[in-house]
Amino acid sequence: MGFSSRLLLLILCIFVAILTEHSFCSSSKEEVSEVPVDFLKFAQTPEFSDWIVSVRRKIHENPELGYEEFETSKLIREELDKMGIPYKHPVAVTGVVGYVGSGEPPFVALRADMDALPMQELLEWEHKSKNPGKMHACGHDAHVAMLLGAAKILQEHRQLLKGTVVLVFQPAEEGGGGAKKIIEEGALENVKAIFGLHVDPSLPVGEVEGRSGPLLAGSGFFEAVISGKGGHAAIPQHSIDPILAASNVIVSLQHLVSREADPLDSQVITVGKFHGGGAFNVIPDSVTIGGTFRAFSKEILMQLKQRIEEVIVGQAAVQRCNATVDFLSEEKPFFPPTVNDKGLHDYFLKVSGDVIGTKNVKEMQPLMGSEDFSFYQEVIPGYFFFIGVKDAKAAKPVSVHSPYFKIDEDALPFGASLHASLATRFLLQSVSETPLVNQNNHDEL
Repeated sequence: MGFSSRLLLLILCIFVAILTEHSFCSSSKEEVSEVPVDFLKFAQTPEFSDWIVSVRRKIHENPELGYEEFETSKLIREELDKMGIPYKHPVAVTGVVGYVGSGEPPFVALRADMDALPMQELLEWEHKSKNPGKMHACGHDAHVAMLLGAAKILQEHRQLLKGTVVLVFQPAEEGGGGAKKIIEEGALENVKAIFGLHVDPSLPVGEVEGRSGPLLAGSGFFEAVISGKGGHAAIPQHSIDPILAASNVIVSLQHLVSREADPLDSQVITVGKFHGGGAFNVIPDSVTIGGTFRAFSKEILMQLKQRIEEVIVGQAAVQRCNATVDFLSEEKPFFPPTVNDKGLHDYFLKVSGDVIGTKNVKEMQPLMGSEDFSFYQEVIPGYFFFIGVKDAKAAKPVSVHSPYFKIDEDALPFGASLHASLATRFLLQSVSETPLVNQNNHDEL
């Protein structure tokens, strides 16, 4: 073969390679852009909508507290079995971790929390809680239903998955630190990113909100026993009054925020528990108080912890009382601040805009609430957002943790398709050279 012939053949090979690559890229881009539309259409079919609502209602009727979600876990496994999705169980006592896709890297995770709250439901409706003193008043029943919905969408479209989606059904978010146990058991090894959502009863259905950087505060709990000397209320000089001491302690704790904290650095100390005495004319021997403290950085959180103990012990001593402080770190571990990865925020804006329209994706301000999703974000890039479930028929939205909490179930297909779209497109784009996450984006407020 002559030189000119070889040169012509080389040019032809290069041309074919360029055409092939262009065809692949065009196909991938087209495939990526159509994912959200197809998923939402699938999720809004009557058959799917009826199924996802029924799942949510079953869970709502049978609320279970942290690490006691045995029936909820059973329901999840039954639904995954019907879909043909493999899973691990138990993980972190009652947790379930499912797998959709190739079973090979890359891996991306979606998370839903399963636990309810220790409170009595006062809302009267057909699917009211059947377990006295327990209620899904924070929407975790909806979170589980939406993740199961995402699992169904992903399984039906698994040919699109260029990797594996890890489905994390997590126990004990409400103070139990279930996310920490999930991590400790190695359920997220090799996962490149994780997404989670939370219902927002003040946001209309069809809207979502999120932000880059600090989203939710870190939090801790404390309980203190202030001991004095009991006696007759008519002769207080013969007693050492722990109620008076506890009252001074509570006032002094507020000074930590009003006089020691930077006014531009949001912090909260709230005493929500005060137990002492049982009679009008008796000074008790002791009083127990308890509360929570919150901040947007771990450093400030630890400073507050130290000062809370110093103030409680010191102020009790001023009133001739003794005090012991317990931060309940085993029962209620400290939650770090929830900090969203900047790269994932940009990605979330694009995907959610494609699913529900850019005008329905809102930028939100940080909240002092806390979430154990933050434990995931300490080890891998993560993104947490809120989805609208506002009851349009209610005169005024009822907040989470209310005995009258209610959601609009029309939001469930939106959450399922958002979950599925975020995971699918993450995997598709992970095979490209464009990084989606900013590994060092853990700036604090």
